[in-house]
Amino acid sequence: MNVYVVEVAKRLADRGVEVDIFTRATSRALPPVVELVPGVLVRNVVAGPFEELDKAELPRQLCGFTSEVLRTEAAHDPGHYDLLHTHYWLSGQAGWAAKQRWGVPLVHSMHTMAKVKNAALAEGDKPEPAERVLGEEQVVESADRLVANTAKEARELIGLYGADPARVATVSPGADLSLFQPESLIARSTGLLPHRTAPARRRLGLPRDAYVLLFVGRIQPLKAPDVLLHAAARMLRADPSLRSRLVVAVVGGPSGSGRERPEGLQRLAAELGIADVVRFEPPCPQRELADWYRAADVTVVPSHNESFGLVAVESQACGTPVVAAAVGGLCTAVNDGESGLLIKGHDPADYAAALRRLHDEPGLHARLARGAVRHGRAFGWDATVDRLLEVYTGAMDERTSRVMEISA
Repeated sequence: MNVYVVEVAKRLADRGVEVDIFTRATSRALPPVVELVPGVLVRNVVAGPFEELDKAELPRQLCGFTSEVLRTEAAHDPGHYDLLHTHYWLSGQAGWAAKQRWGVPLVHSMHTMAKVKNAALAEGDKPEPAERVLGEEQVVESADRLVANTAKEARELIGLYGADPARVATVSPGADLSLFQPESLIARSTGLLPHRTAPARRRLGLPRDAYVLLFVGRIQPLKAPDVLLHAAARMLRADPSLRSRLVVAVVGGPSGSGRERPEGLQRLAAELGIADVVRFEPPCPQRELADWYRAADVTVVPSHNESFGLVAVESQACGTPVVAAAVGGLCTAVNDGESGLLIKGHDPADYAAALRRLHDEPGLHARLARGAVRHGRAFGWDATVDRLLEVYTGAMDERTSRVMEISA
């Protein structure tokens, strides 16, 4: 979601739209206002303690956050802001209050929805609380426009939350295609599989002949990184000779309920007897992340739910096929059989079979790699912003018409 907000804001500024991003300050050292790029200001709002908070603690800071947002606008002449675009239900609550005070349209993006998450809980994960469900319902009712990442999410907003279909717009997120792109193809020493990974692997310290499986994302039950570890263990049991070449890279940090067992995935790797082939890496800047995608043979996204699946798109744009769960937005983000493979369910045996197939069939891997580039490049941020501007304009025109009707 942070990537979404930043990339959209920068491109809106390129189109002459000034953007203020309100976010909760997590450090006393942060200045109140930072210019991200010309035309984009990040406002670090003091609301609660100066530290990262678990998401369960964030609702308690909502009143303070909302008050500071309203205070910022009050320091300007009336009409300073033309439109609100809120992301996630908590900011939607703040936007609901600001919409009433400022008299501007409210556009809201859910990104994830409690009712959808609760219907597909991973083992050991906690259901989303009732207060979030109620908060989401309130935002859906008050928003002038709702932005869904995929057609499936649009149907869920309408079916599960009673959203007015006329107010729901489908706008796919994108990837930074200037950053996420493949390196020049080079031949492996076998000559069997064109490969694009040698420079990236050199930079990351990975063996050139390794078979690299990559997971990128938050370490929590919802994202199901354990499925990849179990699949890797199955692959090694079936073919012990693979151990000398297999690398499972996990790039990300604990989040959500995963913070309760921050070392849980490392312990699982040890229990499965694969700790020697698993490499844990902390979250990294996007430029380094692009190297990880390019260095991998396959990116694995076994999530129990995804509103879209930005990791899958970024990976494909770098030329790396994806093996993903056939859930949520991943069915849009991955073109099954053309840019990757979609797996029904979360049985590690099914993932192991798909990953082994891509290892054993270099022609299939090469075909999916080419398809991955084509599919990934269909999702650029410029197209996202073009569509969002249409949504913004429609919401503002509709509000202007209503005001004129009332005045008449």
